[in-house]
Parts: sequence; structure tokens; C-alpha cells
Amino acid sequence: MDRIRKHVASAGRPEVVGGIGGFGGCFAFDPTRYTEPVLVASTDGVGTKVAVARAARRYDTVGIDLVAMVVDDLVCVGAEPLFLLDYVSTGRLDPEQMEQLVSGVAAGCRTAGCALLGGEMAEHPGLMPAGDFDLAGFAVGVVERQAMLGADRVAPGDVLVGLASPGLRSNGYTLARHVLLERAGRAFDDPAWDGADHSMADELLRPSVIYAPGVLAAVAAAAGGVHAVAHITGGGIAGNLRRVMPAGCDGVVDRSTWELPRVFAEIQRLGDVDDAEMTRVFNLGLGMVLTVDPRAVDAVIGALGDAGYASAAIVGQVTTGSGMVRWADRP
Repeated sequence: MDRIRKHVASAGRPEVVGGIGGFGGCFAFDPTRYTEPVLVASTDGVGTKVAVARAARRYDTVGIDLVAMVVDDLVCVGAEPLFLLDYVSTGRLDPEQMEQLVSGVAAGCRTAGCALLGGEMAEHPGLMPAGDFDLAGFAVGVVERQAMLGADRVAPGDVLVGLASPGLRSNGYTLARHVLLERAGRAFDDPAWDGADHSMADELLRPSVIYAPGVLAAVAAAAGGVHAVAHITGGGIAGNLRRVMPAGCDGVVDRSTWELPRVFAEIQRLGDVDDAEMTRVFNLGLGMVLTVDPRAVDAVIGALGDAGYASAAIVGQVTTGSGMVRWADRP
């Protein structure tokens, strides 16, 4: 507790009441900021990426991944993340390992603008071996009811704006580990690929981009121009974008509009993975897709750039359809 106290304190907000160590985290929500506030909750983990962190003995970035997975779901509704609680289970509590994990969570919360309100560390001897751990989180955000984003706002003619993801984020690691580490026999200290200036461990533990601040900036700048947001996680681009397509619309995505990060090409080549499996498992370089009124596209891309997301670009459009997502180069 002494080790993590400073990290938790670094990820605060004025609404936080008290410190860590109590039986519950307290947050003095101010309802006067809103006419009709809606609280939005999300929970998630980082999947088998924890196995990479454990094997590489590097624990300071998966906490960032955890925050990204949770708060970037909240912002798909248009919600501002308010606070997050984390949960770590382990076979035997290692104070240094736990400090690194919590430091990553705190760093992610600072980026997202939410408070690390509390959490739990649970020792499970006999259930998990020493050194093993799992990481999960729960977050709450708030949005004005009339400003909630979703499929009901999407219409034919909307433009799809994609935000780049430079790596795997936190999805598809079972397949990635099998191909790169087991089948291809790559070591963590090896170059990520021929000519790479970083290691395989660097690539596989690349922290997830936290998109929530940029999306909120775009929503504020566009005055109703952002209609829906899809967080591209398990299920890939089509699987997640379909979740914000109403029955009368199709999302048409043009894969020629962004650069495919090299790691995906390496997985496909070394694992002989077919294109359908790649598109189902991985995000292929897009971490978020915003559905935007065409009149607001410039304002959205400009706001994203000002917020530090300069790679935002038009990646497709919404057409009349049946609630599906398809690639522009296929019927």
C-alpha cells in the first residue's frame, strides 16, 4: 500500500473524497453540471496480453491498456470518464510487480482524465502460481441524456473517421503469441522483424492509445456532428462498427485509406493466417471509428489533431443498407 499510494494520488480529480485504504471509494458527483445526467459504466480486462507481460517481466504498461479498454468503451456513448477501480489477482503478492501494475493504471487514468478511485489486490495461493496475475477494471462516466451517441443518430451519407492504432492494442494476443513466439520461435529480445529498431517485447507490449480525450474534444467541437463511435476491439473493424449501424444503413470501409502496421503483416505471413481471420481477430490499425455528419468532418478531424490524434482520417462512409459493414473493394 505504501508503494502504490503515490501512484493513486497522482490520478485524482477534485471530486474525490478521502484517500485509499477505505472500504469504498468516494466521489462527490456534481449533478448541477448537467440537466439530465446519465451514468455510464464499463468493465474489461487486457486478455492474454498479461501472459506477454509476465513472460517478459515487464508490468508497467498493461495498466495503461486496462484503462484504454474501459474508458474507450464509455466514450462510445459520449460519456466523460469520471473514475476507475482496478482489480488484480495473483498467486503470491510481489510488491514490486504490484507497484508497476498500479503505476500503469495511474498513468492511464491521468491520460484519460479520470480518477483512480480505488481497487483490490487479491492473493490466490493454490489457485494461481506465484508470479501469475490477472488484471481487470471498472469505470463510470457521465453524459447528458440528450447528447448520448449511438446508432439512432447514424444516417446514410455519414462519414467514417478512423483513429490509428499503432499496434495490437489488447486483442488477438492468443493468436499473436502462437504465431510470433511459438510457431516462428521469436524471442522477446529479438528484433520485432527484420530491420526493426525495437524488440519483439517492445512491439507486443506497446501500450494501447487512450482515445477518450480526443473523442470528447471532437464531440465538443462538432456541435452534434459526431453521431456514433465504435471502439475496435475483439471482433475487428466490421464486428464492432456493426454495433453502431442502424437497420437501414451499411458501413463501407476503405482499407486503402490507412497504413497497416507491420506487426499484422508479420502475423499473417508467419502464421499463414487468411484474410477473413485477420479481419475478425485484429483491429488492423484502427482503434476507433467515428460516424460523423459530413458537414462536421473538418471540425472533428481538426479537434482530434489539436488533441494529439493527428492520424485521424476519413476511412469510409455510411450508405443505405441493412445494418452491415463491408469493405469498399468487395461487393
